[in-house]
Amino acid sequence: MSGIRLPCALKIEKDLKSLAYDGIIVIVTSDLEAPNYDELFKEYFVSSAKIDKAVNSEVTVFPCDLPAGRIISAPTGPLSNDYADVRSFSDAAKKGILRALKAGVKAPLLLLPSHPSFRQSELVTLLGALEALYVNLQVREDLPDKAQKIKVLGVYSADSNNLARIVELATALESGRSVARDIGGADPERMAPRKVEEYIREVFKNTDIKIEVISDLALLKEEYPLFVAVDRAARNIERHHGRIVYLTYEPSSGSVDKTLYLVGKGVTYDTGGADIKAGGVMAGMSRDKCGAAAVAGFMQVLSVLKPRGIKVVGALPLVRNSVGEDSYVADEVIISRNKLRVRIGNTDAEGRMILGDVLCKMRELAEKAINPHLVTIATLTGHAVLTVGTGYSIVMDNGPARKSLHAQQLQAAGEELGDMVEISTIRKEDIAFHRVCSSSAGVLVLFQNSGDSDGTGKGMGDDVFQANNLPSTRTPRGHQGPAGFLMLVSGLDKHGSESKTPLKYSHLDIAASGGDLPNDATGAPILGLAGLYLKDRY
Repeated sequence: MSGIRLPCALKIEKDLKSLAYDGIIVIVTSDLEAPNYDELFKEYFVSSAKIDKAVNSEVTVFPCDLPAGRIISAPTGPLSNDYADVRSFSDAAKKGILRALKAGVKAPLLLLPSHPSFRQSELVTLLGALEALYVNLQVREDLPDKAQKIKVLGVYSADSNNLARIVELATALESGRSVARDIGGADPERMAPRKVEEYIREVFKNTDIKIEVISDLALLKEEYPLFVAVDRAARNIERHHGRIVYLTYEPSSGSVDKTLYLVGKGVTYDTGGADIKAGGVMAGMSRDKCGAAAVAGFMQVLSVLKPRGIKVVGALPLVRNSVGEDSYVADEVIISRNKLRVRIGNTDAEGRMILGDVLCKMRELAEKAINPHLVTIATLTGHAVLTVGTGYSIVMDNGPARKSLHAQQLQAAGEELGDMVEISTIRKEDIAFHRVCSSSAGVLVLFQNSGDSDGTGKGMGDDVFQANNLPSTRTPRGHQGPAGFLMLVSGLDKHGSESKTPLKYSHLDIAASGGDLPNDATGAPILGLAGLYLKDRY
């Protein structure tokens, strides 16, 4: 497999007594048990428990007379209650790896545990270990001597017949998450729009992924005017010039029965624009590109796995929401790609602006595609964080997608791999919100000056109201409303279940799952997307 991006090499190991390792990491799933492993391990656990009762609840290092010399025991904690989930395995693996490194282990052997309640426990364990071994891009580039924590990770499973398959899949998934972490986690200058393009060209060089970049200002103005509005203030600095990157994967042989269109928010830094983020809340806004990063990462998974029967088009609108003399401002009316008059209410609602015209373009393509599904992915609202808490993505389906039970299927796929997704529902209020305005008291009031229930905006002649001037955290249905805006401005509101051409559309808000500084970016929701859309295709 070419183009692999892993933090270390993986070696399938069949012999627990190999001389190649100086530490064995054992994921312990219940008191004094090491399921599916050689009986000799039980002796070490029993002996260790006699002198350290924490062996059942904390990561512990103890000696053994195997060639590796020591065992790192990483317990999962309880797995039998109603609220246990597969993340216990990835969490244990991360802790085990970090403790092994702290103990001075240079060549660890990871034992993958199977569990009857969690069929992907082995894969999730390996993904957790690889996540703990990731070194961010700028450290790798600036400090080459710290580019890797270890050179090789040994991997052992009692079910050796399935181990090669697990390693192959983990390699593809982690390679994708590494690309997403590199883009999403790098600082605003290392991953300014032009630098993201350069990185992507290097990643997908000599792969099946086709790259198209739109950076010509005249073309952007003609086809993506909402994007250009956000890009205006950054145009006086060449390295900050916005661009839209399209990535396309098509199988090399066989027919296509599914077409997936992904649009990821790529705001490389978000000052808030003229409605500037004040009071210290600007810090961390280099992570506002994690939606685009996830799209690039998913395309990397495709380039490695080469799935059958599915075509995927990914779009990364890349822009810096700067503040300056040419900033777009509240009260402006901008005519979108879909020829709608969009009244600006808040320049800090730039994410929906850069997504809207690109989603419209994707909708135009989807109307002629085989079994299409459109998806937007964005670190869009603080409201999402308050709603579900850190570590969870939110999925919202339009009518056609909801009828196919898409959100439930994505949630199940994510839960199986530890990429957690919660479900919200787009309601009529979320569409109506962008045909209404917020009064000074924060109460929603309908504008009566148009009387057109199909497209009333903020003022005479407006079609869509972009945003109110309150933070999403103080706006009722603050994470669902933007999905309504995206449906309106892209024209997807005309492709509901009752239309002649229904189109499935889902919006993923990953503000709570993308990863906040000082932690690494996570690569969410790549695992969930792969688990749903690529199942049985490779």
